[in-house]
Amino acid sequence: MGILNTLLRAVTWWNGQTLNTQLFTWRKGLKVGTDAQGNTFYKNQYDSKRWVIFNGEAEASRVDPEWHGWLHSTWDEPPTEKPMINKPWQKPHQENLTGTAMAYAPSGSIRRSQPAPRADYEAWTPE
Repeated sequence: MGILNTLLRAVTWWNGQTLNTQLFTWRKGLKVGTDAQGNTFYKNQYDSKRWVIFNGEAEASRVDPEWHGWLHSTWDEPPTEKPMINKPWQKPHQENLTGTAMAYAPSGSIRRSQPAPRADYEAWTPE
């Protein structure tokens, strides 16, 4: 199983970091911090390159907003050094569930296990 995992890591990015990313992180990465979901954030020692190693599936919506701003150089200080001040009306971060079984389905949707019956619809039957 070890060789199969190594081969998968060499050619796929969605199963975690690739071997090249792991080597680059090991050689040139400085760990900056982690977020609540266990994602680890790094920066390059020599230039302004920043990246994230996901804890699990590589899905961009799993990055918290404060870390997203740091990754895209919206601000220079990471949230570990200068935490964001949250407003009382702000909600906690939620990952994007589109395309998953837990995605929102309104009432009447065919994706619901028990769609609500529609009173304004009558099925057509050929005569």
